Amino acid sequence: MERLRQDDPARIGDFVTLARLDADGSRGVPERRYLARSADGGRTVLACLPPAGGDPARWATEAQQAVRLTQPGFWPVAQVGGTPAFPWYSAPYRPALPLPAVLAAYGGPLPESSVRTLGGTLAEALASAHVLGIVHGGVCPAAVLLTACGPLLGCFGATRATAAAGDPSASAAALETGCLAPETAAGGPADRAGDVYALGAVLAYAATGQTVPERQEIPVGLREIVMACRSRDPQGRPEPARVLAELLPGAAYGALTAAREPVSLPGRVVEALSRQSAELLAAALPSPGR
Repeated sequence: MERLRQDDPARIGDFVTLARLDADGSRGVPERRYLARSADGGRTVLACLPPAGGDPARWATEAQQAVRLTQPGFWPVAQVGGTPAFPWYSAPYRPALPLPAVLAAYGGPLPESSVRTLGGTLAEALASAHVLGIVHGGVCPAAVLLTACGPLLGCFGATRATAAAGDPSASAAALETGCLAPETAAGGPADRAGDVYALGAVLAYAATGQTVPERQEIPVGLREIVMACRSRDPQGRPEPARVLAELLPGAAYGALTAAREPVSLPGRVVEALSRQSAELLAAALPSPGR
C-alpha cells in the first residue's frame, strides 16, 4: 500500500482513493491501480485507470472485454465506468501484492517450490482462457497479483490497450522489458504463443529477479521449461497445459485456479499481505470538504 501523490485522483467514480497499489517508480505497470472505498465506507475495491500516455478508448474496450472473463485464475472486473477521456474499472478488493512487491517483501527471488506453484497456477489460468480463444495479451510481473489463495492475472489486454495497431515501439513500452514476444514486438498481434513467451518471462523474474536472465542464472530445475517458453520461434513454445505438467507433475487440472484455501507462502510475504490489509482497514476516508 503506497501513499497517494499530488497528481493522483481524489475520486474514481463513486470511490474515494486511499492509496496506490504499486510503489513509486515501479516498472512495466500497464495501468494505474488504486485501493479505494465507497463514500459510505461499505465497499473497498481495486480501482484502475489507463496508463499515462495510453489510449483511453482502447483501454476501456479491453476493460469491457475483461468483464466477460470469468475464468478462475483471473482478477475479476466487476464494474466499468467513467467517460471516454477518463474511463475506469473496479474489482472487489482482497489483499494482494503485485509480483515485484512480493520479491521486495521476500528480499529477493522466490524459492523454486514457490515459483513452480506460481507458474503452474498461471499456466492453468492461461490454458482455460486459450481453450475459449481468449488471449490475455498483457502477462508480465506487474500483472500477477498474489493473494493468500494463490496468484491471479490482472491487466487484461495491456498490450492491445496501450499500443496502436502495428506500432512496435508502443507495444514494447506496454510491458516490462522481456515480456513481449519478438513477433509481437515486430508488429504482430498478441496471441497465445505470445502469452506463453510472457509466462516464461514471469517465471524467470520470480526465480531470478530478472525477466531476461542469462541461461545459467535460472535454477537448474526450471531452466528447460523457462527457455522453452522463451523460444524465439512461436512454434517451439509449449502449450500452457504442458507448462503446468512440467512445473507440477501430477497436479490435477483445474484444481489450482479454483483453490479457495490459503496456499503455502513464505512468511515475509504473508506478513506483507497482512500488513496491507490492516493498513487499508485503518485508512480513514477524507473529511467532507477536503
